[in-house]
Amino acid sequence: MSLLIVGSVAFDAIETPFGKTDKIIGGAASYIALAASNFTKRAKLVAVVGEDFPQTFINHLQSCSVNTEGLQIKKGEKSFFWSGKYHTDMNTRDTLITELNVLENFDPIIPESYQDCEYLMLGNLAPKVQQTVIERLTKRPKLIVMDTMNFWMEIAMDDLRKTISMVDVLTINDEEARQLSGEYSLVKAAAKIQAMGPKYLIIKKGENGALLFHGKEVFFAPALPLEEVFDPTGAGDTFAGGFIGYLAKTDDVSFDNMKNAIIYGSAMASFCVEKFGTERLVDLKEEELNARINSFRNLVRFNLASV
Repeated sequence: MSLLIVGSVAFDAIETPFGKTDKIIGGAASYIALAASNFTKRAKLVAVVGEDFPQTFINHLQSCSVNTEGLQIKKGEKSFFWSGKYHTDMNTRDTLITELNVLENFDPIIPESYQDCEYLMLGNLAPKVQQTVIERLTKRPKLIVMDTMNFWMEIAMDDLRKTISMVDVLTINDEEARQLSGEYSLVKAAAKIQAMGPKYLIIKKGENGALLFHGKEVFFAPALPLEEVFDPTGAGDTFAGGFIGYLAKTDDVSFDNMKNAIIYGSAMASFCVEKFGTERLVDLKEEELNARINSFRNLVRFNLASV
């Protein structure tokens, strides 16, 4: 099924305890598109970059069957740039530089050829931009998934609440769930957030896995223990790309199939952190993904003996 991906395509410069990079490819939509392309060949991208953005990466997206008709290239302007430094625990980071550049006045234009999308993934952007995308679609997709962050909770809560009321699935981390709901208990937080509109809530817990809520139903997926984690940047976006990509491939939005999608999303995220930026996703092989999925199966499979 056709998948529309909206988000940032950008540059990052990253420093972790394992090394540092100069400008490399980043942006939520970059990670989402690369992850989703492992499942669907009908992904369509809406984003904006400057004239400084490398054509080689755009060519790679196209080689992965990602439609880039909706990627705006602004001549004479620069792409969004973010630089950050991770602490030793790899869970906290300091933002060193944020240059909005072309993203500051991003107007998401939806090409006519994109209007048939049945799945919509809204990567982390200003809530008003996310709203605009939904409003510009002539037909509501079968499923709308939205990612956001605490920054928008602090400066655009009214817009954020309105956008949340328009989507089917919201993905946020545990800290953001508590901030958005005002509840420490994630179960109570999930109930409050679902009352805002989304039927499903995914709470990402980094190296501790992810929770999927639907009404009173809860599913937990662990994260795969890894020997080395080089760079957690983009892991949440990669998770979202694997999640929505799997749903678009299977065309099944039931709670049971979302459990499967959570596992596939977690598998994709486990690859992302193994190298800096999008590097690991660019050269990912199908047999590697299948082997990683089997590792997840073995991680959670057990026989419960009666007592």
